[in-house]
Amino acid sequence: MKIRNPWSWIPSLYFAEGLPYVVVMTLSVIMYKRMDISNTDIALYTSWLYFPWVIKPLWSPFVDLIKTKRWWIYTMQLLIGGGMAGVAFMLPGDFFFKATLAFFWLMAFSSATHDIAADGFYMLGLSEEQQAFFIGIRNTFYRVAMLTGQGLLVMLAGFLEAATGRIPFAWSIVFFILAGMFVGLALWHKFILPKPAADIQRSQITAQTIFTEFTQTFIRFFSKKGIIPALIFMLTYRLGESQLVKLASPFLLDKSEVGGLGLETSQVGFAYGTVGVIALLLGGILGGIAISRKGLKYWIWPMALAISLPNLVYLYLAYALPDSLFVINLCVGIEQFGYGFGFTAYTMYLMLFAEGEYKTSHYAISTGFMALGMMLPGMISGWIQEQIGYPYFFVWVMICCIPLFLVIPFLKIKSGK
Repeated sequence: MKIRNPWSWIPSLYFAEGLPYVVVMTLSVIMYKRMDISNTDIALYTSWLYFPWVIKPLWSPFVDLIKTKRWWIYTMQLLIGGGMAGVAFMLPGDFFFKATLAFFWLMAFSSATHDIAADGFYMLGLSEEQQAFFIGIRNTFYRVAMLTGQGLLVMLAGFLEAATGRIPFAWSIVFFILAGMFVGLALWHKFILPKPAADIQRSQITAQTIFTEFTQTFIRFFSKKGIIPALIFMLTYRLGESQLVKLASPFLLDKSEVGGLGLETSQVGFAYGTVGVIALLLGGILGGIAISRKGLKYWIWPMALAISLPNLVYLYLAYALPDSLFVINLCVGIEQFGYGFGFTAYTMYLMLFAEGEYKTSHYAISTGFMALGMMLPGMISGWIQEQIGYPYFFVWVMICCIPLFLVIPFLKIKSGK
């Protein structure tokens, strides 16, 4: 194994893992809103972009069998960079919506594949002690990527919009910068990533071997005790949040005449991408500490409430329409803190449910259902909002939080400390 200091590649690797996800899922929503795409189309088409993460378990075995994970990492980063450049080139054109969506699909598939390779490489490139030490570091830099994508890049786009008066041009510059970043990351990782002895291309693998392991993995997953309430839990835990997240930025950007708060692009970047991400990070840290001390069974109800009740702040904002940026930022911070704290229970449950012989694959399948639970409700959220308006839409979001509390009593939860 070619020895490399983990500090030289773990921060950059997990920054590269988080950034394309937040660009595809969040930055695209804000960009399309600024380009006057309707909420219905924004929610429908950007929610479809979750699909690669939904079906990620279906091709994860091929990442294990074809080439090395090291090769997959820098190759996918190059493809992501190409997708960013494609968006930048197409934005000023007349058919920018369809063209940029095609490149977002390329980024989504490349990013989902990159996730598989990066998480696998993390386990191969580090000892067990190092894996435990760097788990917090990798999560921190994933959050830094979110801060960059939802905060700094949105504020940059807002500055360029104001400076040039040309919205497509401003967003093109942002995506050209992103493209350059990913080409640089790919070159960096091609030379700096270690070469673990275990990261080799597998040989003597037949189609029969792949098919047998693949089917056995799914049979074992769907044979687990308590699978039905577990699947309902996976699909409903973020039922309200899945719709809120698609309309939060459009709500902040829309003018008061249509029920929005009328913020500038840079103000949304600060509120949702800076204050929001910091609150999300704090909530996640406290959630992890809480579960480590008392276990998931103790915290499941408080954390389910934490991810649901703070959505009420958007209901307040929709009815009060405050002018104060302090109040708006405070509300966004409260909702994101609750989401970060409450989401800890979800990830812990997925890890506990995946325990067993096929732990890695079963966790990947569980995260696929997690993504499906975000994709399907998100697709119709824009249409619902445009039919009933923002105030009633946020009432609907609160109603969608109810199914979660109906399924929790049926879960089989281990201690999970």
